[in-house]
Amino acid sequence: MNTLTTSTLAALEEMLQNTARPAPPDFLPIQLIANNAVSQTIGHLNPEFISYLQETLENHPIDLVSIGADQVNITLRRPKELSESLYQLAQRMRLGGFIPGWRNEDFAWLDQHGHQSFRLERAAFRTFGFRSMATHINGFTKANNLWLGRRSETKATDPGKLDNIAAGGITADETPWVSAKRELWEEAGVPAKLADEIEPVGRIHMRRPIPGRGFHDELLFIYDLELADNFVPTNHDGEVSGFIEISLAEAAARILADEFTSDAALVTADFILRRTK
Repeated sequence: MNTLTTSTLAALEEMLQNTARPAPPDFLPIQLIANNAVSQTIGHLNPEFISYLQETLENHPIDLVSIGADQVNITLRRPKELSESLYQLAQRMRLGGFIPGWRNEDFAWLDQHGHQSFRLERAAFRTFGFRSMATHINGFTKANNLWLGRRSETKATDPGKLDNIAAGGITADETPWVSAKRELWEEAGVPAKLADEIEPVGRIHMRRPIPGRGFHDELLFIYDLELADNFVPTNHDGEVSGFIEISLAEAAARILADEFTSDAALVTADFILRRTK
């Protein structure tokens, strides 16, 4: 497991070429309506959720939200007003059992100009297929080994899977840089002075259906951080059960054995390919 073969590298490259999958054809598009015309598709609804949403909106309408035979319509308004309507919608879906792992933490949906159009409970983003954002940090040593965290078995998503040394969603009031530094301290005990050394290296757009859930659409902001040989990560927030330090070849093998979260697998594959060129 100490050698990166040509076939292994080719498999990682193929993974990175297929990061943004289209929504399945039976998923209902969620359209943002501006000035009485469709502005853009901002989400996708699992067909298993449609009948419940139709019934609840018919019995108890929600301002700015409607559902038709072939799409869900969200009417654009001021961010606060739109957020209030979408929160009502999310609470309805939560009562129906369609939003597990409620966090009481907001994500923001940004338009093409980077402006916040609305904010909503982060657990609802997958249910509706709204685009979210996250930071992922590759922690590596001079010997070109990678530090990886193993997610706690109590996590609502991907329990027990391998993850980057730190990773997490960008909350509604954060920048990617601020989020990366926060996650490094909370998940791996990296002090602020060391976290200032993170290097932004790229971004990956991940899109995939989640069986039994919704549609995962997320922009992953990627950073690299070189760690001293004597640094040992320490978790502070209870979301990581432990850490391992492994070679790039072993990391690649574990990616192909499906031991990683889907997001971390792509971020780690990207790191391996960049370091072996």
